[in-house]
Amino acid sequence: MIYLGGYLKRGEVEEGLGPSIPDKLYYKIGEVSKITGVKPHVLRYWESEFREIKPYKSRSLQRLYRKKDIELVLKIKKLLYEDLFTIPGAKRKIKDSPDKAKQMELQFDKKTFKKIFMEIKRELKAITQSLE
Repeated sequence: MIYLGGYLKRGEVEEGLGPSIPDKLYYKIGEVSKITGVKPHVLRYWESEFREIKPYKSRSLQRLYRKKDIELVLKIKKLLYEDLFTIPGAKRKIKDSPDKAKQMELQFDKKTFKKIFMEIKRELKAITQSLE
């Protein structure tokens, strides 16, 4: 396996792991292109097609991707190029994906909520008093 400046060559994949994604907070579009093997103009097009890809834009309007964006780009690339999905088909697959993080729904009635809230308040008071 040959590395270029910490990245895999375009299209190269670590065995069984997918492309190696360096550990950092934000990645510029050129870095994402090198990591995923997807050209920058394609990444920009996919942003317009897949609402889930939302890179942060700096003050200079430079796209800054997060690790989860890169993972999604890799998933889209697999769906389109390996599994031969159409763009609408890939959109549906991603939307219906079970690994898509969903917020857990907690439903309390007012009485239960108030009871839990009061218990937390009592515990916090006890902690505060023990620290004084």
